[in-house]
Amino acid sequence: MTRAPRLTHREVYRVDWLPGTDVLHGTCHCGAEHASQDPVEMWEWLLSHPEGHVPWGVRG
Repeated sequence: MTRAPRLTHREVYRVDWLPGTDVLHGTCHCGAEHASQDPVEMWEWLLSHPEGHVPWGVRG
């Protein structure tokens, strides 16, 4: 029996759909958050780190 390879990095991206809306809510591994109705735009934002990202707790 072969085992599946283990992931070695800790970058976790999360996209949630807000029920009753067309809005997606994304959270980057750094804690930055973003909302969009366009799934492509959401993933482009998530994967463009750090451009456009302000980690949670750092906002002024």
